[in-house]
Amino acid sequence: MPRSARRSPLVEVRHSQVHGYGVFALRRIRKGTTVMEYVGERVSHAEADARYEHKDARDNHTFLFTVDSRTVIDGGVDGNDARYINHGCDPNCESTTRDRRVFIEAIRTIEPGEELCYDYQIQRDDDDPADVDEIFACRCGATGCRGSMLEPRKPVRAKKKRVIRAAGSRSRVATGASKRRAAPAKAHQGAARKGGQGAAKGGRAAKKGGRAAKKGGRKPRR
Repeated sequence: MPRSARRSPLVEVRHSQVHGYGVFALRRIRKGTTVMEYVGERVSHAEADARYEHKDARDNHTFLFTVDSRTVIDGGVDGNDARYINHGCDPNCESTTRDRRVFIEAIRTIEPGEELCYDYQIQRDDDDPADVDEIFACRCGATGCRGSMLEPRKPVRAKKKRVIRAAGSRSRVATGASKRRAAPAKAHQGAARKGGQGAAKGGRAAKKGGRAAKKGGRKPRR
């Protein structure tokens, strides 16, 4: 029997102090190791939206993970242990997309007994309720925890002021709204959505693509 086949399992799922179930290392996982693939039924964005159309806006559980503009992985159907990996603001893992498949990789060495986590960076929507950060509160306990599984709020840019000079008159200052940039495509590679709102993560999609994890995927119902 090959030596690799005799090795003990790399991780296990058990109750987590962070939230519900979590995934824990059973042995040392070196930086750069591909821990597992995020799998599930692959569906279109339209189908993913339809499945979670009536999802309670205050339900922060999600299994959806956006692969690209055409495909979403629903980890709630034929999924694996990857859907139990919790969010963390000081993550030891990240999600990566290769050949339209999503993998969870270690970004530092993980010791036996340590819980795996990655930054979901769940996308924000314009119609989010005022307490959306409460709904998606983070309890990872990291020193730099930002308190939310959502992506950080973008800083509000001050409106540019331009000086308008009219012939025969004094200068006056007018506030000019800069041209709004087109919003990025709804499904970025590796971005998870918010269910119901086209979120690939049970209501919200996490950006996982590239090497930026916006889980990334959705959390299972506990």
